[in-house]
Amino acid sequence: MAAGDVPERMQAAAFDEFGGPEVITLRTLPVPQIADDEILLKVWSAGVGVWDAFAREGTLVPEGAAFPMVPGTEAAGTVAAVGRRVTNVAEGDLVYVYGYTRPKGGFYAEYAATKAQYVAKLPSGVPAEHAGAMPTDALTALSGLDVLGLPAGAWVLIFGASGGQGHLAVQLAKRQGLNVIAVASGAEGVALVTRLGADLSLDGHGDLTEVLARIRDVAPDGVDGVLAMAGGATLDRLAGALRDGGLLAYPNGVQPAPRERPGVTVQAYNGETGPERLQRLNEFIEAGPFQVHVAEAFPLGRAAEAHRRLQTSFPGRLLLTVR
Repeated sequence: MAAGDVPERMQAAAFDEFGGPEVITLRTLPVPQIADDEILLKVWSAGVGVWDAFAREGTLVPEGAAFPMVPGTEAAGTVAAVGRRVTNVAEGDLVYVYGYTRPKGGFYAEYAATKAQYVAKLPSGVPAEHAGAMPTDALTALSGLDVLGLPAGAWVLIFGASGGQGHLAVQLAKRQGLNVIAVASGAEGVALVTRLGADLSLDGHGDLTEVLARIRDVAPDGVDGVLAMAGGATLDRLAGALRDGGLLAYPNGVQPAPRERPGVTVQAYNGETGPERLQRLNEFIEAGPFQVHVAEAFPLGRAAEAHRRLQTSFPGRLLLTVR
């Protein structure tokens, strides 16, 4: 490990008990030590997601985590130090990471230790200041599109398209040559997915009879696949646009889970990471500018406020700025 100018202690947002957003406070903690297969990340930004709230509440606690617990599943920044067996990145590289396991703490901190296999160099086309909010949702969206397995030219309906995972799925689907029907939330959401290249942008809060009619206009035989980032009555109606033999995919955790229906397959999936997945994601991203829409950014000391914002509606993602 190259120590460089890494300090012994750092600022981190952490909690000593499970509970509401108020349990998260700014602390001074030791900088974690890295193993031979890990890197030390100097965090520039960290995404704020519902999975972080689950960790804070005690319902989805990373294996090996202990109090004081630093949340944060994803981040972007520079490599401050590398373990002896690390070969995929070097000290000083600008990288992003989806920390699948993080027993030494998460990314709501100035520094974080993580397995090198979860780290990838940040490709051109992604603004570095927003990249911390990308990894989890981008990898999960890619997994969902892989589950659908649609050929170029097919029609995919993305429900919840203006959300964190959805707006990235729109861009990844277009890069796979798919025709995208994006069902978003409100005028702001519709404007976002239109800007990102959706072939048909619709407001899921509008008249669903009219929405279904517009879908039939562009896909009279039905859509080939549905990628659902949310559940509920609106999705149940829109799933009627799926052709016989089509597939509806949704990430585990969507509640209520989409209903089974005759003639179509309903399948849950998880986001996957690892060197091959990260390389494939980077290849799609490098095809052109890739937007990570940040609805609001918070400094590290306002992590509790960011968690309160999670309980509201917004397009895109929330972000902690650390650097």
